[in-house]
Amino acid sequence: MKKTEQYAAQHRERHLEELKELLRIPSISTLSEHKGDVARCAQWLSEALTDSGLEHAEVMQTAGHPIVYADWLHAPGKPTLLIYGHYDVQPADPLDLWDSAPFEPEIRDGKIYARGATDDKAQFWIHVKAAETMLKTAGTLPLNLKFILEGEEEITSPSLAPFIQQHADKLKADAVIISDTPMLEKGKPALIYGLRGVAGVEISVQAAKNDLHSGLYGGGVPNAVHALVSLLDSFHDEKGQVTVEGFYDRIVTLTEKEREELGRVAQNEEKIRKDLELSELYGEEGYTFTERTTARPTLEITGITGGFAGEGIKPIVPAQAKAKIACRLVADQRPEEIMKLIEKHVAAHTPPGVKATVARILQGNPFLTPSDHPIMVAASHALKLAYGEQTALTRGGGSIPIVDVFERLLKTPVVMMGFGLPDENLHAPNEHFDLDNFDKGLQTVTLFWDELAASETL
Repeated sequence: MKKTEQYAAQHRERHLEELKELLRIPSISTLSEHKGDVARCAQWLSEALTDSGLEHAEVMQTAGHPIVYADWLHAPGKPTLLIYGHYDVQPADPLDLWDSAPFEPEIRDGKIYARGATDDKAQFWIHVKAAETMLKTAGTLPLNLKFILEGEEEITSPSLAPFIQQHADKLKADAVIISDTPMLEKGKPALIYGLRGVAGVEISVQAAKNDLHSGLYGGGVPNAVHALVSLLDSFHDEKGQVTVEGFYDRIVTLTEKEREELGRVAQNEEKIRKDLELSELYGEEGYTFTERTTARPTLEITGITGGFAGEGIKPIVPAQAKAKIACRLVADQRPEEIMKLIEKHVAAHTPPGVKATVARILQGNPFLTPSDHPIMVAASHALKLAYGEQTALTRGGGSIPIVDVFERLLKTPVVMMGFGLPDENLHAPNEHFDLDNFDKGLQTVTLFWDELAASETL
């Protein structure tokens, strides 16, 4: 047994008791009455980072909740990693659905139950204890580390981007490591190397100045709902492709290797169809369900309003109608460009007699780290060694804004090395974290650091 594994085993109970202390702090960023608890948690972490052998630990104030920073920078010529985590948690409601008090951690059946266990306190605690383990056994680290732990992730991290911009030199690193995502399932590790971005707009159609009596005007004036339906129908062709001119121009096409990797983790389409009680699935021709929902861009109509929606029928010709649209974007699409293309499409396809306007509502950039990047290769290898299973390389269909913030502002690759499981009830009652992944996660991290330190390509 390696010295690091021996130390981790010998000190496991203490590491978990310290984790319990962290989990007892109700650092709920969404509720103002817990502002003091969030600040207390930041201070606790600053002291814990120092106790673990890290240096320059400090609680740094922002316009909102504080950010905790620490580092260890005594490996000249070796890579520098910036490890991100968030110490804020969601509210615990509804309390009556918990089997144990949400802020009184309990270990049952090899799992630790508490609010914030998997999202994200136990996951970043792995890295803290990995640093301690290596420092205590070797007296040094094989590379340089920086930690940034924020208290606003659950409220969309409003202070993070300004903080990074202000302290870009302090946070400079060769890569950012985030452990706040799930593995495929127990015993099956995964790295997420891509996330989709988002562009959301609202289309408003105006016909006459007000609703009109359908008996007096029906068939003789434009109907705003008819016009909107015609306009919305123009966004897709019969093959499920988006027909907005230029929509696909900037996308990074899936390679055959990527399609092969995604095929390894592909979902059972027939099971999905049956579970959703659908007669058939839908999507862009030529792609699997997994590819459509993680690696291809989409344009979805998410809501329509117009005319009379109450009980019975009101015989009118509607003067107004609206629709909300959300696009999921992939690298290298940019939401500003997509929204501009949608505006042009709307202008070109608006039926005669009505006016259509587009309001920009929501935007976020997609993210992609090449799966063959040296740091991804090293991370994948470390996970395979620790778990004894091939690491799955996957993409996420949703968006995690902080990932784009780091990549864009620090211009560095981001590795999402998650140790959670899909069924650990994050944001729900009985949130928990499997302690087998605490042990294997710590082993993974130390192997990863050793491998990166020996690499000559990062």
